[in-house]
Amino acid sequence: MRKTIIYHGSNVAVPNPKILINGYYKDFGYGFYCTNFEKQAKRWALTKKGASIVNNYSYTENENLKTLCFKEMTEEWLEFVVTCRGGKEHGFDIVEGPMADDQIWDYVEDYVTGKISKAAFWELVKFKYPTHQIVFCSEAALSTLTFEGSVTL
Repeated sequence: MRKTIIYHGSNVAVPNPKILINGYYKDFGYGFYCTNFEKQAKRWALTKKGASIVNNYSYTENENLKTLCFKEMTEEWLEFVVTCRGGKEHGFDIVEGPMADDQIWDYVEDYVTGKISKAAFWELVKFKYPTHQIVFCSEAALSTLTFEGSVTL
């Protein structure tokens, strides 16, 4: 079992992560979102009102959980993001892969509505900096996390 440190940007310390169902759908559906890039977690934290806090967790993989991992943006990743952002639920405990930030999401919407072709979408996103997200979608998935502390920026 592999153990890694991952980060969650917030406006509060989150020693006990929860799956929050809020008003809009994210790239990989509802869940508790983290990243293995500390710099990205800092950016997430700085977008919050109030304090800017980066929470640190050790994540221990559990081979018994149903996981889906996208190593890079692919056709399968694009279709999965479109489906999840459209509100369709999936059956995975954990989903990991690149993030469709606001600019990339604009390109996704343009592709979905037919304003740009799939080829144009891939041309536009290939110049973006690397991103990473891992979402914990079930209580079993959350049990793979151990809170290591938090840092206020």
